[in-house]
Amino acid sequence: MPETRAPGGAPAGEEPVRVVIGFDFGLRRIGAARSDTLTRRATPLPPLDRTRAGPDWQRIDRYLADWQPALLVVGLPYNADGSEGALAPEVRAFARSLSDRFARPVEFIDERYSSLDAQARLARQRAAGTRRRRVGKADMDAEAACVILERWFDAFATR
Repeated sequence: MPETRAPGGAPAGEEPVRVVIGFDFGLRRIGAARSDTLTRRATPLPPLDRTRAGPDWQRIDRYLADWQPALLVVGLPYNADGSEGALAPEVRAFARSLSDRFARPVEFIDERYSSLDAQARLARQRAAGTRRRRVGKADMDAEAACVILERWFDAFATR
């Protein structure tokens, strides 16, 4: 007897695999990463430039067209004491714009210390020889987006 499948190809009773894109909002660049609900391992995407005019909406549009994410995750900055960081209003405005422009749900996750975690990951990769080239700021932003996305999966593993 054939196995019953749910929409999206998953076995009946299981959720289909969904793509999720995460963002690390910054003043000069926005790190981006993608993952899915099956592997939960984030892959960095080329960071987005951010100018006075705002984020590179055209590239974000391409990412969404290419990957068709079901959900967008944005890192929300918090201070060590748990209060929201100074950049939080801009991050919230960015998230609102994402939701309005692309009609996708957007969720937040605490991005506290994500840049330090990203720096440590990249340093381990260099030490292990799996990363040969020098680590730049754009690499850090993209890896921080990976950290943010994986934190979201860790926090909401039952989704």
